[in-house]
Amino acid sequence: GEVMAAAHRGAKSAGGTTIAILPGGDRSAANAWADHVVVTGIGHARNLAVAASGDAVIAVGGSYGTIAEMALALRLGRRVVALVGAPFIEGTLTAATPVEAVELALRDLG
Repeated sequence: GEVMAAAHRGAKSAGGTTIAILPGGDRSAANAWADHVVVTGIGHARNLAVAASGDAVIAVGGSYGTIAEMALALRLGRRVVALVGAPFIEGTLTAATPVEAVELALRDLG
């Protein structure tokens, strides 16, 4: 909740559009900064939708769900950047700061 809200706030402040992909079926569970809400009703299986929906993944902290999203993103050929403190999986890039994480995630994307 808190990480996604912060990510959405940051994206909105930079003029971006935000999407929340929720594990449940309750649209009201999205944070106030979500422009578009996708309710999946599929619980943890929604991690695949999260990993597949972007061109890159930035991992911030996390536990098993984050590890699953990182592994799925790598399997799908997505760039994965782990901010210091996030789980490490072979094949990920690491970043010391959020700015560095975004720069690494966006590098070489057309």
